[in-house]
Amino acid sequence: MNEVTTPLAADLARPDDLDEDSGLRPGTVRRQTAQQFASIVADLASGALEFPLPGSGRTSQRFASLRNIARRDLCLARLVEGHVDATAILAELQGPTPGPTERWGVWAAEPPGEGVTATRSEAGWRLEGLKQYCSGAHSCTHALITATAEDGRRLFAIRTGGPGCRPVKGTWQAIGMAGSDTPDVRITDLPAVPIGGVEAYIQRPGFQHGGIGVAACWYGGALAVTAPLRNAAHRSPDPHTDAHLGAVDVQLHAAGALLDQAAAEIDQDPHDNSGAARLRSLRVRAFIEQACSAALSHVGRATGAGPLCHDLRHARNVADLGVYLRQHHAERSLAELGRLVARPEDNR
Repeated sequence: MNEVTTPLAADLARPDDLDEDSGLRPGTVRRQTAQQFASIVADLASGALEFPLPGSGRTSQRFASLRNIARRDLCLARLVEGHVDATAILAELQGPTPGPTERWGVWAAEPPGEGVTATRSEAGWRLEGLKQYCSGAHSCTHALITATAEDGRRLFAIRTGGPGCRPVKGTWQAIGMAGSDTPDVRITDLPAVPIGGVEAYIQRPGFQHGGIGVAACWYGGALAVTAPLRNAAHRSPDPHTDAHLGAVDVQLHAAGALLDQAAAEIDQDPHDNSGAARLRSLRVRAFIEQACSAALSHVGRATGAGPLCHDLRHARNVADLGVYLRQHHAERSLAELGRLVARPEDNR
């Protein structure tokens, strides 16, 4: 697809809307995150930053890069993860290579609601409908988007920013992950390029590998959240504080080791010839979600309200991680995991 630009610069220059009750400026963090996102994409294009493809032999480096950006800012990590995931998807499904100034998202959430439909004509594919949870809606130049066609669910590449692809004002009210800019997007008679065949997006092995990449972001967010607890234990020796830090350290150390093991297994079997990718993804995501949830609980119980009320960065980290973790499907995923453990033939 040809390189295009979106109204990112104009959006960054807009005056912010002030929430008079809370003093929050909901657009400020979004615009700051968009600027950082554009900077990281530029670093990727120049080679200053690298995200090896999953299964390339350097998957651990990919996960570490996601972890490090998430430790810096989870909202930024959400946009970067979408961009590098899109790059991997396009490579796996023989799609176009993103241009050096293109910023891609993956808009594949399908909660109950209107959804997006795809229609094919002599002029090509056109999309219509409402897509929910579109991260980077104001800053991405392109997106991979799922839509329902007559023959089933398909993945399409689109350009954003035009009259046929408009974020719906007021549909992203989140405090946590505010900077991820994830509103609904109204799609109207939008030209689209098919990527792969029916259900190719879900059925490819990289779908499971990408899910672990998201967990690497959760893990980085949890490392950031623990900073006040580590500082408190360093400043004032106390057995209760030490116990909370010890509990967190056990969980996060295990989470890091599990990510490293998953990366090695992906590199050994990138095309999932063993059929183990789904089981691996479910286990890793579930464990890391639990470790992150435990970190949130221990840090809060150990440090009290002080950091939440007086440390803006920590308060944002906690709010961001709490929202991002809900991308995990909780008991639904645990039920699927239990079913596959009990009846392995369901994974065939």
